[in-house]
Amino acid sequence: MSTITTEELAATTLLRFATAGSVDDGKSTLVGRLLHDSKSVLTDQLEAVERASANRGQDVPDLALLTDGLRAEREQGITIDVAYRYFATPRRRFILADTPGHVQYTRNMVTGASTAELTVILVDARNGVVEQTRRHAAIAALLRVPHVVLAVNKMDLVEYQETVFAAIAEEFTAYASELGVPEITAIPISALAGDNVVEPSAHMDWYGGPTFLEHLESVPVAHDLSHCHARLPVQYVIRPQNAEHPDYRGYAGQIAAGTFRVGESVTVLPSGRATKISGIDLLGKPVRAAWTTQSVTLLLEDDIDISRGDLIVPSKDAPATTQDIEATVCHVADAPLTVGHRVLLKHGTRTVKAIVKDIPSRLTLDDLSLHPHPGQLVANDIGRVKIRTAEPLPVDSYADSRRTGSFILIDPADGTTLTAGMVGESFAAPEPVKDGTDDDGWDF
Repeated sequence: MSTITTEELAATTLLRFATAGSVDDGKSTLVGRLLHDSKSVLTDQLEAVERASANRGQDVPDLALLTDGLRAEREQGITIDVAYRYFATPRRRFILADTPGHVQYTRNMVTGASTAELTVILVDARNGVVEQTRRHAAIAALLRVPHVVLAVNKMDLVEYQETVFAAIAEEFTAYASELGVPEITAIPISALAGDNVVEPSAHMDWYGGPTFLEHLESVPVAHDLSHCHARLPVQYVIRPQNAEHPDYRGYAGQIAAGTFRVGESVTVLPSGRATKISGIDLLGKPVRAAWTTQSVTLLLEDDIDISRGDLIVPSKDAPATTQDIEATVCHVADAPLTVGHRVLLKHGTRTVKAIVKDIPSRLTLDDLSLHPHPGQLVANDIGRVKIRTAEPLPVDSYADSRRTGSFILIDPADGTTLTAGMVGESFAAPEPVKDGTDDDGWDF
């Protein structure tokens, strides 16, 4: 019987990671250098970048153009949208989200990092830790990203001085640790010159750690959700009602976490009706079990009124339903979020009316203090909110499930995403605040 080597095992794993940092810290250049030096760029892509760089009067290819695809991005030299890239090395497969650095587009960093197992935060060695660095560290902690890499870039512009790197690493590590980031790895690099990106630097013999790519290839990936609380948000009810399937009634969706098995007792929320799984269809074929990220159709023993937005869970492991949600949020819209704000709350596949009951606190990034009862959250603010929903929702704590413990608030007038929320306690959890007694104007 053959055994699987460590390298073969690593090659089967997938690492989702996101880059973040301030404007001009070199995120797109780092990604371009990583793709180029790891031989993950097709010849025609590189030729196109070389032509575009020559047309702009540059002597060497601008590797940032490998990720900055929008015309506005190339004209301004900044990243606006999240650029997703897939690449692989002999040791691991990767999905990369290159997120914007401009404060205006912080909302896109939240999007890119929400499913990441690792976040790379770039710092310009000349500028050190700045406000946007602290904001990105706070978002990474808020999203409970298990691994954070501090990439101190442009070391060539500070003469590769160890003291510069050490001071930045110490300041950032202290800040991120206070936020509760579980693992922080600092790496000195020059994305433009290629130092410590894929190949070790000849200019920093004082650094004995891994290169950027070596760390990405070796960091433990522990995102297996198949052993978590099983959750299936129902996306669609399948009723063919034809001669071949006259009585078929299936409930389709992507398993958010955990494993479902035929014969298992399940409960449908928020109704609370219980039944058993009589069958599971996967890609048109019956299976005995299905797990996280698989898109399946569950067949149930009893005819229950189930529709899009309902949540199917094991009866022995059902979350409580509630109309009162406390969460830490990152406000991403230009218009402020205020107490009394009427919104739509989207949780999984369910969208309900809601109202912002209270904003107990806002996080101050400089010293991580909590400003009590700010009354509103403006763009890029991180704070605590209390929300009342028109209908009960089965929510998990975000600490237990990143999928079913998260939600977004939507403007009912135009569908704009206002706020990304994480249910339960976080690094920004304030002291309990007594609720007001004036609930006039509530209609649910």
